[in-house]
Amino acid sequence: MSNKICAGGGHENPDAVDGNAEELIFPQEFRRGPNCEVLLTSEVHLLLEHRHEKALQKDEIEELSEVQQKCLDYVRRMSKFKNRESIKNARSVFSACPFHPFEIAQLVNLCPESAEEAKALIPSLEGRIGDAELEAMLNEMHKRRSYQ
Repeated sequence: MSNKICAGGGHENPDAVDGNAEELIFPQEFRRGPNCEVLLTSEVHLLLEHRHEKALQKDEIEELSEVQQKCLDYVRRMSKFKNRESIKNARSVFSACPFHPFEIAQLVNLCPESAEEAKALIPSLEGRIGDAELEAMLNEMHKRRSYQ
């Protein structure tokens, strides 16, 4: 059985049912092709807020369902970047790196303070990038976050 790199950068194993994020192996549901992107929590927040505001303006809904409200509350609470420009800036810090989209999303969503913390939270980074280089990128991401 041979593994190949799929469009998203992870390994595709047609027999695999479970994924393994540490090895960047994801179930089929997460491999939808080259035009799919891993969204940041902050991007989901903007999308849900926009959709909710449009629906309210059109009087399409009076109230969100319990699940929708919980989801919106969660992304509001967990969003690290509050506008499109800051999200774009955060993504750009990692754009020249050979990171998997999942790793970039995790770095931006979690905003680790150090390379050590980043590698503890995202084990697939271990051995792929030096601590000094990762520290510099994390510092740059935090600078961009502070200017929003």
